[in-house]
Amino acid sequence: MKARDIISTQNPTVEPVPAVSIPAEMAITDVLPRLLDAPGRRLAVADRALTIGVVTESSLLEGLNRLFSARDDSSIVVIDVAPDDFSASRMARAVEDANVHLVDFWSAPSPSAESIRVTLRVRSSDPSEVASNLERYGFQVIDAFGATCRNLETAVERLLSLKTLLNV
Repeated sequence: MKARDIISTQNPTVEPVPAVSIPAEMAITDVLPRLLDAPGRRLAVADRALTIGVVTESSLLEGLNRLFSARDDSSIVVIDVAPDDFSASRMARAVEDANVHLVDFWSAPSPSAESIRVTLRVRSSDPSEVASNLERYGFQVIDAFGATCRNLETAVERLLSLKTLLNV
C-alpha cells in the first residue's frame, strides 16, 4: 500500500495544502513516522510536481483497516456511487443476490468529490461474485480483495506495516 492509496477523501479545498509533501509511491510504512512529525498531522501527496491529495491521521487509519481484514472469511469491495444513485438497500441487495452476507459498509466522498466512495465488507473469502453483481447493478467497482486474492508480496507488506505500527 502506497501514499496514493491512503489519500483523504475529504474535500481538499476546505483546508490549505500542507507545506510538507511526500511522494505518491512512498510505502505506508514510511508515511506513518512522517505523519506523526508533520504540522497538523497532514501531509501533501505529490506525483512528480503535482499535488494529488492529502494524507491525514484518519485516512491512514482507514488504509490500515483495509490492510487487515477482521476475519479470514471476509472480503472488501470498494465502489464509487453517484450521489443520486446512493442506496444502501440496493447495495445490500446486490451483495445478497450473490448469496453473500453484507457485514458492514462505510462511505465518504471519493477523491474526485463527484461521487461517494463506499467500502463494503462481505462474508466471503472470494469477492469476485459480489463485485460482478455490484457492476451488474450499475455500481463502479474500484477494488476488491479477500483471502483468495492475497499473495506473498501483499502478506509481507502487511506484516511490515503492522510491525511499524506496533513499534510506534
